[in-house]
Amino acid sequence: MKTILCFGDSNTYGTNPVGPRYGEDERWPALLQAMLGEDYRVLEEGFGGRTIAFDDPVEGGYKSGMQYLPPCLMSHDPLDLVIVMLGTNDSKERFGCNSHLISRGIVRLVKKALHTECWRDNARPDVLVIVPPSITPEYDHLIFKDAMGTGCHERCAGIAAQLEPLLKDIANVRFLDANKLPGAGCSPLDGMHMTVQSHKVLAKALQKALTGDTL
Repeated sequence: MKTILCFGDSNTYGTNPVGPRYGEDERWPALLQAMLGEDYRVLEEGFGGRTIAFDDPVEGGYKSGMQYLPPCLMSHDPLDLVIVMLGTNDSKERFGCNSHLISRGIVRLVKKALHTECWRDNARPDVLVIVPPSITPEYDHLIFKDAMGTGCHERCAGIAAQLEPLLKDIANVRFLDANKLPGAGCSPLDGMHMTVQSHKVLAKALQKALTGDTL
């Protein structure tokens, strides 16, 4: 059995912008488990507000993925694949990061994952980086605009172009830009959380990639 760990924020946790958390038949890690079947075990490690490297001075501690990642990976040892989907929360105005700095942070996080002692039989590590669906421009008029601050959608929109060339020369790392998947967008209700359809689209793309097709 291959073990996959999905490390992300509220869009991995399955936050529903209009109600409780999406169910196991709706959020992408659980859907991926169902699609892959009994030869795989898919572990959900999503946490609302998680950043790449910042503890949030407004929302409180435990938000830094950089600090939590190593013990998280080692607690699930042995792993065959780690999927990382972060960056949205780092676009908050209070962190002062542009797209390039967010991308640099993701690279640092990926390198930490590659060098953590969590891989099955100390074999080749395997990290898949997903650029999450970008915050929509309409976000500036929706419910999180004051909590996140201005300019978030511009910073998110620039991540993929900055990140892909930074990752291309790092061995054992794969890349997927969810913004290129038709139907994988954010809810029009808050402009930042994935819809049920978006979760399905992402899970299907990952299932195809992990069972033979390339990303």
